[in-house]
Amino acid sequence: MSEKVMKALPELKYVVRYGVGVDTVDLKAAAEYGIQVGNVPDYGMNEVADHALALLLMMLRKTDQMNRFTKTTGWDYTQSIPIRRFSEQTVGVVGLGRIGRNFAEKAAALGFRVIGYDPMVNQGERIGNAEAVSFEELLKQSDAVSLHCPADGNQNLFDMEAFRVMKDSAVIVNAARGGIINEEDLDRALKEKVIAGAALDCMKSEPMMTDSSIFENENLIVTPHMAWYSEEAAMELKRKAAEEAVRFAKGEAIHYPVNRIEGGRYYE
Repeated sequence: MSEKVMKALPELKYVVRYGVGVDTVDLKAAAEYGIQVGNVPDYGMNEVADHALALLLMMLRKTDQMNRFTKTTGWDYTQSIPIRRFSEQTVGVVGLGRIGRNFAEKAAALGFRVIGYDPMVNQGERIGNAEAVSFEELLKQSDAVSLHCPADGNQNLFDMEAFRVMKDSAVIVNAARGGIINEEDLDRALKEKVIAGAALDCMKSEPMMTDSSIFENENLIVTPHMAWYSEEAAMELKRKAAEEAVRFAKGEAIHYPVNRIEGGRYYE
């Protein structure tokens, strides 16, 4: 939904994003043209948190690695060494919004110590099951990092500089948005063993081609941007997007506004 599209639709009053991210909507142009923008931010919270947790457990318990080894090479658990007890490890959550807090609760239930970083939260504050720390402390302390922050304002947040601060035994999971991790730097960090592994559900350019250099890494798990999906979540998304459109058409307040109105004007 670019300015070109909005300009060509002079009667357009409302755009509801079929999903969470609004990076495909020109919010500045929407404000200029007096267009309300909404989204559906809470339809798949459990699914995304569950998927991130599943990827995290696959990395820490090395199930993907050992599944491939056992079926192709032999029956030898020592190939998985070392694996550490969850209760002895720290998980860092980047972004303490709806999904980040959901993930933190589930990780804590498995025994992990959970810390979190969010620029909107003061250090030392407890948000649900996570203790808020600085970004640098999260990098230093975490045995695993899970990303649950928006792409806007966080492009290349994890680059080689950040990876070098992390433990060389640490793993990173991204079920948020592509681009938060610099994938060229991640490829290098995995090949040079700067960190131990990564699991990605989203990438900067999708779909990724199977001949991509980053796919050569054995310590990388990739799923095709499916963290949001369950049959129930898909139905909930359709219903909520339609309900929001109906509310706006009837002159009612929408539940999930992205831009704000002040003095009859829209702002980003």
